[in-house]
Amino acid sequence: MNFILVFALWSGPAPTPASPGDRWFGPDKLLHFTASALIQSVTHTALRSRGMTYANASWSAAGVTAAVGVGKELLDRHRNADFSLRDLTWDAIGGASGAVLMRHFDR
Repeated sequence: MNFILVFALWSGPAPTPASPGDRWFGPDKLLHFTASALIQSVTHTALRSRGMTYANASWSAAGVTAAVGVGKELLDRHRNADFSLRDLTWDAIGGASGAVLMRHFDR
């Protein structure tokens, strides 16, 4: 997992500063938050149903969530769109919220 994260962050040119259209709040950020929370929750639930311990399921789901978020931004860069650190921030907040939700329901 560490290799994927390092590769994703160092592949290609560095992210450019946020464009004027990349705001901290907006419908796009809500989608990033919601998608990440959903990915975290569903992955955690699927892994727990396969017999994985709570901690392993939580960390594995976090890895999947991070990989999807970084992958989406790399795809944006490939399509000549902005690689948005603000989108990744909302992905992280959504993933953390999904983890908190799973902690509440899975204990």
